Amino acid sequence: MTIDTTPLTAPIDPAELKEFSRKNRTTDTPRAAFFGSLVAMGAAFCFVISVVASAISFLLGSLATPSLLDLLAVAALALVAVGGYAVSVRALSAQEEYIYRIAMFARANGLVNEGKELDRDLPGVIFHLGRFRASFPVLRRGGGRFVEFSNYRYTTGDNSYDAYRWGYVAIKLDVQLPNIVLDARENNGVMGQSNLPVTIDREQRLSLEGDFDRHFALYCPAGYERDALYLFTPDIMARFVDNAAQLDVEIVDDWLFLYAKRPLVTTDPETWTWLLATVDAVTQKLDQWERWRDDK
Repeated sequence: MTIDTTPLTAPIDPAELKEFSRKNRTTDTPRAAFFGSLVAMGAAFCFVISVVASAISFLLGSLATPSLLDLLAVAALALVAVGGYAVSVRALSAQEEYIYRIAMFARANGLVNEGKELDRDLPGVIFHLGRFRASFPVLRRGGGRFVEFSNYRYTTGDNSYDAYRWGYVAIKLDVQLPNIVLDARENNGVMGQSNLPVTIDREQRLSLEGDFDRHFALYCPAGYERDALYLFTPDIMARFVDNAAQLDVEIVDDWLFLYAKRPLVTTDPETWTWLLATVDAVTQKLDQWERWRDDK
């Protein structure tokens, strides 16, 4: 798939951005903007309390004139309020620009921009954990095989500050396959620990030939080892090693998922060039999998 990345970096007409933002009010408020708003409101509250307290003290005669310390405290609170407001405005402005660029990129490349979807009902390991689950933005190919690109987050607490964030690609398959996970070694932790949010039984680990094991740890259900070997022929393994070694891969039912512990729907042209090349390289070999049948 050839792509046009111009909308990701081209200068933006302020009037067009303003009109687009006016029509598009389904924006996902960024954490920085939310934090900035809280700082601004908190500082403004402290400022008002300080002024009211000083006024009451002055009227009661206990403080003839405000002290230098009082004036410095008020000035500091005012600076915090202004700074918090500036952070909030800057973050919201950056988010509006991001949403606009992604929308223009989708339009230029025949992608359908679905905006934000809550509790995306997909069978992958990341989609049924935590609370406040959301995919944003959701981009899908307009024709051919179903492919979805999105950034995903969920939380394990009562607020968004402990959110777990992923980027993913969901590819629809034409046949149901065994649940197979390829845990990429390149994105593991410094001690080699997996970054996947689930623990997989080590007894399900299957070693493959060549240098595939240097890049991925493959896990499959007991009894499906021969099926995994049938699906992951040398040419298929080469495709994953050459193009998807930075991504964790899961096959479940009639879906293939690519996971990254970072946003994949981004305004970085190089990320899109690499990502779409990876998707094309992987999907070109999926026809081989359609001949697989589960004799069990």
